[in-house]
Amino acid sequence: MKQVKTLITAAVVMFLMAGINTVQAQATPSKVCHVASQELVEQLPQAKAADKQLRDLAKTYEATLAEMDKELQNKAEQMKSLSDTRSEEENQRAYAELMAGQKKLEEYYQSSQGAMGQKRTDLLKPLYKKVRDAIQKVARAKGFDYVLDSTTGTGVIMADGYDITPDVKKELGITE
Repeated sequence: MKQVKTLITAAVVMFLMAGINTVQAQATPSKVCHVASQELVEQLPQAKAADKQLRDLAKTYEATLAEMDKELQNKAEQMKSLSDTRSEEENQRAYAELMAGQKKLEEYYQSSQGAMGQKRTDLLKPLYKKVRDAIQKVARAKGFDYVLDSTTGTGVIMADGYDITPDVKKELGITE
């Protein structure tokens, strides 16, 4: 009987010890650091090349829009100068053409904005992935569980946590 009590006591003690170890393991805080991801993307040479491509594309669209606008203004001036010599029906037709030209200009502007946005996404998406992969690699190598993005506007307010931005720059081969 004494052996059974000793065995039960030993089992209870072992059970309690296992429970304490589990609680301690669960109470271990996660390691958290922060990084400025936008800064990393902007410093990549590919980002500078993408920015140049986007500026060049914007100039092309702007030139086309300026040409369309100039043509529309010339039509408006011509319509105004000839309005006294034309019939009401001819003036209405010319005005309808002018409005159609204005609508075409607005549609071209809207489509150019959409195309610019899509081009920006196409150019920058691989760069964001590259930076994200580098952040994950560095964070895992340094034993961090979570990485907060400290880029302005992301809603993260920084204290004195560990900043892995310099480590990720090194991983990406960015030198300042």
